[in-house]
Amino acid sequence: MSVALLVLPDFLLIAFGALLARRARFDAGFWSGVERLVYFVLFPALLFRALASAPLTFTDALPFVATGVAFTLGGIALSALGQPLCRLPRDVFAACFQCGFRFNTYIAIAIAGRVAGEAGLARLALLIGVLVPLVNVAAVAVLARGRATHIGRELARNPLVLACAAGLLWNALALPRPAVAMRVVELLAAAALPLGLLAVGAGLRVRGTDLPPRAIAWWNGVKLVALPALALAFARLFGLNAMETTIVVAMAAVPTATSAYVLAVQMGAPGAPVALLISTGTIGAAVTLPLWLALVA
Repeated sequence: MSVALLVLPDFLLIAFGALLARRARFDAGFWSGVERLVYFVLFPALLFRALASAPLTFTDALPFVATGVAFTLGGIALSALGQPLCRLPRDVFAACFQCGFRFNTYIAIAIAGRVAGEAGLARLALLIGVLVPLVNVAAVAVLARGRATHIGRELARNPLVLACAAGLLWNALALPRPAVAMRVVELLAAAALPLGLLAVGAGLRVRGTDLPPRAIAWWNGVKLVALPALALAFARLFGLNAMETTIVVAMAAVPTATSAYVLAVQMGAPGAPVALLISTGTIGAAVTLPLWLALVA
C-alpha cells in the first residue's frame, strides 16, 4: 500500500469531523468536551501504554531524541524570523510564532502507528515526552511579553508530560502490568485517535482574520517544508535507522497543534490568526505529509 493510502484514512477522519461540526447537531460545547476527554484521559492512556510496555534502551535512544530537539530548535529560530520578515503587530506575531514548531500530536501518533507499528509508536511517545516541554516553554516565553508566568507549574500539570513520565518510570522499574488494568488502558487508548482526529476537523477555520498572505506562507512553509527537511538532515547526521528517520520526519511534518489556539487566547493574544494557520496548515499537510513520508520510505 502506498504512503498516501496509509495516511488517507486519518485525513478523511479530519474531513469528517469538519463536516460533522458544520452539518450535524454537534455544537461547540460538544467538541470542547471531546477535546478535553481526549487530551486529559484518552491520549495520556495511549502514551502511557506505549511507553510502559515498549522494550526501550535509553542510551540507544539518545541520537533519536537529539534529532527531535535539533529540528525543533531550528523551527523556533525560523519562526522568530517571521517578525522582521512579515512586520506584524507584536501580539499577532507572539500568537503566530508558535505555529512554526508546535506539532499536532493526534496526527503524529496516528501516522506513527500506521507506518511503524508499536515500535514506532513507543519511539514517538518518547519524543513527545521530551518535546512537549520544549515547545511550550518557547511559546509561553514569547507570549508572556514580560508578564509573570508559571511555566514550570503548567508543565508539571500537563497530562501528556505526566503520562510520558509515568510510562517511562513504569518501564524503567519493570513494574507489573495487571492484565485487567492494562486492558482498560488499551481500550481507552484505542478511542483516542479517532476522536482526536474528528476534533481536529471540527476546529478547522479558514476565515475571520486579515493575516497577510506572506505570514501564512512563511509559517506554513516553516512547519510543512523547512522543519521536516531539518528533521531528515539531522536524522542522517546522527545516523538514525530507517524506522527512526520515518518517525522524526513524520513528527516534523505534521501541522500545528490545535492547542496553540487555546494557549494564545488564554494569554491574551489574538486567536483568529492562529486558527487560520492551524487550518491552512492542516489542509496543506494532507498534500505535503504523504510526500515527505514517501521520500523517506
